[in-house]
Amino acid sequence: MSEKVKERVKALLGSGKIKGFLGLSNTYGHVGPHLFSDPNDLDGMVVGDWRLPGDTRYSLNKQLIHIARRYPDDAFGVLVRGCDDRGLKTLYTWNQLNPEKVVPVGVACPQELAEACECLRPYPEEFVDGEKVEGCPFDSVARVNALDMNGRFGYWVKEFSRCIKCYGCRDVCPMCFCNECSLEDEDLVDTGDIPPEIPMFHLTRAVHMAGRCIDCGLCNEVCPSDIPLRTLYKEVSVIIHEEFNYRPGQEAYMKSPLNILGGPSE
Repeated sequence: MSEKVKERVKALLGSGKIKGFLGLSNTYGHVGPHLFSDPNDLDGMVVGDWRLPGDTRYSLNKQLIHIARRYPDDAFGVLVRGCDDRGLKTLYTWNQLNPEKVVPVGVACPQELAEACECLRPYPEEFVDGEKVEGCPFDSVARVNALDMNGRFGYWVKEFSRCIKCYGCRDVCPMCFCNECSLEDEDLVDTGDIPPEIPMFHLTRAVHMAGRCIDCGLCNEVCPSDIPLRTLYKEVSVIIHEEFNYRPGQEAYMKSPLNILGGPSE
């Protein structure tokens, strides 16, 4: 456990600046989300992934939305990495969280983790532990795009055919907060079919991720069929950036170009 993170959280709780801190705990032998409220009860706190993705990851921002709705007048701290920081800024823009009630405690990811995730910015805007490392290009997108049109179509049809329609990618995504989900709309997606209609099911979600995806990779990690969903959404992000010069979470309150009227930004 990072002592710097622990010291920062202890100070925030002790001062009363936050009601609780949403982080990860290994208190019971299994790492999971935990809302810490006692500054003297931080021994089981852990920071999660350190070298490779998928070791211990949870959508803390998504859980923070539910906590904030239940306690709208209280401030809470939350553990963030670079992707989580982008997520918070995007959630502020969509009015899902109040930035005045959120205190992020940042951790920068090491080079190994940045390379494994192909993360363009593997550190939050402010962090108490870790060091800034260079971002990494989307090599997975380049490998798929190196195929011709028929090759790319065949690649994705093969990947999508393994889908068991568990909705894990949607349920874990911190950017999926709609009250009604289009993936459950019978006019868009037929019910009772496994795999779901190819490619409609996954392309419907990809369209909804345009201008929202923060590239946290949780969809990839949770998928029981090992479908490279992160590669799909990275490609969508590339298109949005090329056409509109926009990346979700660049800064708070910068709206997605798909949510405003007008032409591409300069």
